[in-house]
Amino acid sequence: MYIKSLQLKDFRNYKELELSPGDGINILYGDNAQGKTNVLEAIYMMATTKSHRGTRDKDVVRFGTNEAHIRGEVVRDGATWRIDMHLMSRRNKGIAIDGQRVKKAADLVGKVPVVFFSPEDLAIVKEGPSERRRFMDMELCQLDASYLYNLTRYNKVMQQRNKLLKDIYEHPEQKPLLDVEDRQLSVYGREIIRFRQIFLEQVKEIIAPIHDKLTKGDEKLELRYEPFATEDDLEDAIAKAREKDIILKQTTAGPHRDDFSFMVTRKNVPGGEVDIRKFGSQGQQRTASLSLKLAEIEIVKNSKKENPILLLDDVLSELDVNRQNALLDEIGGIQTLITCTGYDEFVNSRLKIDRLFRVTEGEISETTVDGGER
Repeated sequence: MYIKSLQLKDFRNYKELELSPGDGINILYGDNAQGKTNVLEAIYMMATTKSHRGTRDKDVVRFGTNEAHIRGEVVRDGATWRIDMHLMSRRNKGIAIDGQRVKKAADLVGKVPVVFFSPEDLAIVKEGPSERRRFMDMELCQLDASYLYNLTRYNKVMQQRNKLLKDIYEHPEQKPLLDVEDRQLSVYGREIIRFRQIFLEQVKEIIAPIHDKLTKGDEKLELRYEPFATEDDLEDAIAKAREKDIILKQTTAGPHRDDFSFMVTRKNVPGGEVDIRKFGSQGQQRTASLSLKLAEIEIVKNSKKENPILLLDDVLSELDVNRQNALLDEIGGIQTLITCTGYDEFVNSRLKIDRLFRVTEGEISETTVDGGER
């Protein structure tokens, strides 16, 4: 699978853009704040319906306009199909596949598997639990439509429950209405926990040899799921938290409070396991984050039986040579778009560049390795 063409209109700082990336390695280079990351964001939105930045649709519409458009042609198994996305400041987005309107954004998710890697991802280990939950959610939504359905329903029920909790604070007689919300929350929540448990077991198996290779056998890494409650205990946990929830006016029990840990054991170092979220060095945390992203690529390959599209946003400059090489080992045969401020570091490396693009103030031109226009 690869993206054959990308067209943008009034997206971020692009008034209009037409880009034809190659099916191999594509470098987008230029100074900071020129629009390199915006191209990767558009591709990510086209694939997942959401921005990797977590921003709202209206935030990607070019300043001074009311709507933006993303159009992409994707080649899969020799067939070409088109995705159109219409983003509006005051209305929900519109999506069409080959000219046929998609009723739900969820119908698009997973059709174009992507892996996005940015410097922020290098901090996923040491950041708060919300970042790790976001990683699980975004990956699972691409891999399984059932997870997306249950997560969407769970979030909707939780919003309804939180509104009811605020109403109960003023009108205690409405408390029995929580019974219905709690049952629904438990139904969808149990499915989320089940999916996450299976997913992290898969990641656990894949990430261990990757991390072993990165650390030259000096460390063993194990992921450990930390659910707020198990599938069997979730309903009771929600019930026990009810009075507390009424006081706080929000739902405090459920998989929206889940986390997972990175446990490392060092070779020939006494002291047993260390939770590197709390006690790891920056180097250990970066290596674990890279291991997680490399494992993500393998999981997509195994699940979808095809390569994902890889988006690397200025991340190679943040890695040392060994970590760079580990990442580059995974690029073979995958369409990859890499952003950087200068391409010299790649020209003499073992990367075989397919196409090279210069990005300047919202305009992109294809160039040759010597800097000339193509």
